[in-house]
Amino acid sequence: MNHLLALIAHHGYLLLFLVVLAEALGLPAPAAVALVGAGAAAASHTLRAPGVLLLALAAMMLGDCLLYIFGRYTGWALLGFLCRISANPESCIMRSAESFYKRGKVTLLVAKFIPGINTMAAPLAGSMKMRPQQFLRLDLAGASLYVAAYAALGFLFHDFLAAITRGFQAASRIMAEVLLAALAAYVIYKIVMYRKHKDYRVVPRVQVEELARKLASEQKDQIVLVDVRSHGYYDAGASRIKGSIRLEPNLFASEIHALPKDKDIYLYCT
Repeated sequence: MNHLLALIAHHGYLLLFLVVLAEALGLPAPAAVALVGAGAAAASHTLRAPGVLLLALAAMMLGDCLLYIFGRYTGWALLGFLCRISANPESCIMRSAESFYKRGKVTLLVAKFIPGINTMAAPLAGSMKMRPQQFLRLDLAGASLYVAAYAALGFLFHDFLAAITRGFQAASRIMAEVLLAALAAYVIYKIVMYRKHKDYRVVPRVQVEELARKLASEQKDQIVLVDVRSHGYYDAGASRIKGSIRLEPNLFASEIHALPKDKDIYLYCT
């Protein structure tokens, strides 16, 4: 952190813009730390507070708007790409979709503060065809809250941050060892999570043509088709595969008992 604070002091606005933009685009960049550092720099008059707030807000909105546009025209493809580094891509997407399901479009107001959802919110809003004006209004409010909160934190506690920085510099060797240990723990954690969820990467699938042949044969009475499109992608008035039933994926725990146990069950989503 002390190295990042020193960089902000020397390179100021450009570094802040690039770090915030990188995180908004889904890259592993510490935007919150950069904002705290920029707030502390503003308190010490190294940077100007209005410039910090406006530049950070512009970077965040630029990244969010790009992801919104890509999500609007690529749909699940972009969401899958952003979740690809996750141990369980399906749960990565579903967690974000569930947040929209429970909280509605106001998810954008708090998404920046929730790890995982912060990157997924903008492209998910685009893929759900949220109106551009509505997205801009809610996302601007959420981004403003995020930028102001962390910049204000750095501004108000700049003396405390300076003391911590001096402490880091005095114990740089210890900090290096701590960071290496933290990196090792993170790698181990990712390996454990990958092994835990590896079964989800080989979920049995069937080709459309094969299922169509079964539905046209005498086996059709032994088949149950279930529409599990996520909230936001499912329209009650939209067409469904003939004979299928609707099951909201966020209500699996309470509705799954209604499915027959003596038939083959096929699920389809977006």
